[in-house]
Amino acid sequence: MKNIAIVIIMMCIVSLLTGCLYPQEKLQQNQAPYADQLAAVQAAVDSFQKESGGLLPIKTRDMSTPLYQKYPIEFTKLVPRFMQEPPGNSFENGGIYQYVLIDVETKPTVKLIDLRMTEKIRDLKLKLQMYRDQHQYPPFQKVLANGVYTLDYNKLGYNEEPYVVSPYSGKNLPLVIDGQGEIYVDYSVDLYEALQKYGDEVQPGSDIRFLLTKESPFVPAYSLPYKAEDKQPVFFVQ
Repeated sequence: MKNIAIVIIMMCIVSLLTGCLYPQEKLQQNQAPYADQLAAVQAAVDSFQKESGGLLPIKTRDMSTPLYQKYPIEFTKLVPRFMQEPPGNSFENGGIYQYVLIDVETKPTVKLIDLRMTEKIRDLKLKLQMYRDQHQYPPFQKVLANGVYTLDYNKLGYNEEPYVVSPYSGKNLPLVIDGQGEIYVDYSVDLYEALQKYGDEVQPGSDIRFLLTKESPFVPAYSLPYKAEDKQPVFFVQ
């Protein structure tokens, strides 16, 4: 019992020392508001593109990569010529955001992915793989659309349904699965609100996810396409 108490005390001391040794401004920077960081990266991307004759500082991704994860920024192409270092809140500098580009063909624009969402999805994929190793097929529960399903989370060992926090509204967003076993975030609640505001800008039968990027620094990462039907978002899976 005495040894356990000593271990606990030592862990507390290490934790306190870590906080002291790791500069407080760095800790704050990793979680800080990101308007300045976004502006700095956007300026660096614009300068790189101008000097490189139109090329973009992005990592190579397979063309099958989902749209909003397809163009992550490669900071080694920007540092130190176009910026001193990656933003403090970027993954590359110990932060929780991945910087990506959207609209690369028309107006390359810097946006963010919250990597805490990535961790939640990775955890679900791990449990799903363990289940499939024994049962072959995922524990599908309900059909939401053609090729889109909910899961029976009890069979995966969850006591309650997992979720991710919306970067737009702060609400809890459910996770869904497609017929190939890929996990996605269901942004229906956020898209509904966006349609009430920008519904007149949507072309019939078009993907409406762009609405979520209009006034937000975030992209709808890990999402399936959606279309609008009577100002309601529905999965647009062909």
